[in-house]
Amino acid sequence: MSAAPVLVTGGAGYIGSHTTLCLLQAGFDVLVLDNLSNSSPESLRRVAELAGRAPVFVEADLRDRQALENVFSHYRPASVVHFAGLKAVGESVEQPLRYYENNVQGSLALFEAMQAHDCAQLVFSSSATVYGDPESLPIDESESIKPTNPYGQTKAMIERIILDWGQAWPALRGLLLRYFNPVGAHPSGRIGEDPQGIPNNLVPFISQVAVGRREALQIFGSDWPTPDGTGVRDYIHVMDLAEGHLAALRALDGLNGVQPVNLGTGQGTSVREMVDQFARASSREIPVVEAPRRAGDIATCYADPGHAAQLLNWRARRGVDEMCADTWRWQRDNPQGFKI
Repeated sequence: MSAAPVLVTGGAGYIGSHTTLCLLQAGFDVLVLDNLSNSSPESLRRVAELAGRAPVFVEADLRDRQALENVFSHYRPASVVHFAGLKAVGESVEQPLRYYENNVQGSLALFEAMQAHDCAQLVFSSSATVYGDPESLPIDESESIKPTNPYGQTKAMIERIILDWGQAWPALRGLLLRYFNPVGAHPSGRIGEDPQGIPNNLVPFISQVAVGRREALQIFGSDWPTPDGTGVRDYIHVMDLAEGHLAALRALDGLNGVQPVNLGTGQGTSVREMVDQFARASSREIPVVEAPRRAGDIATCYADPGHAAQLLNWRARRGVDEMCADTWRWQRDNPQGFKI
């Protein structure tokens, strides 16, 4: 590699692969590190096809300190976009120790390698789950941090570590991107979300029902204090999110210290509204079954994205109709995801 690459941890995953594509198309050299525990190398093959050039790929786990040492010594990345981590709320409630060990320990190993090799630029994939049940809406970055599940706790812990690290190492420039509910796929239909096992998130579950892989969608709670009784979330197109990471990476040069930034649309959409929109986009009926609320869920969550507009010159541009149309194209063309 001629220029120092951007290291993208978890770059074969859903958001990571779309961001890797975005970075390659913007002219960056990209080095992907992924253990493939919840992703497929096929996603990176298709990223290379779409970009016209491939990222370098290293299969390794962040907790493997020798592998990290080898990566930093050999490739000398100039900056890091850190996605790698377990990410299912329900699973985190059932397996908290696994989530703390994987997400927090992996991040610590990464940060130690960064400092050892004087790599002082970081974009961290955080989550709006750090806010828990918000005190006011829309949620801005001053909202208190009080996650309601172990997954959210791991994101809050890693944010705290980065903030403390930035105080101790003034060279560090970091953005903590708290994003809301990523959905959609690349408009080509070549890459998209391919969850292993039963999807934990709404839209991939809806799309698997639409394509015939699952019989019906479970709606967890129809008695929330919302207009139609179902949960309201700020859904953001994965391509808007990928462009947000590109904007964050470009903003690091002019940044001092570490700060959080919401990536969302500022618009709330209910589960029932999303089901209806997807039915229109796919021309398929989406059978639903009402189920009890899940532990750790909340009624309503949507962003105030004003800080991102000001700091990153970034705004979400794609609406719910585009999110559903792009998800359906991906699912229709790849009914089994990346499995051929």
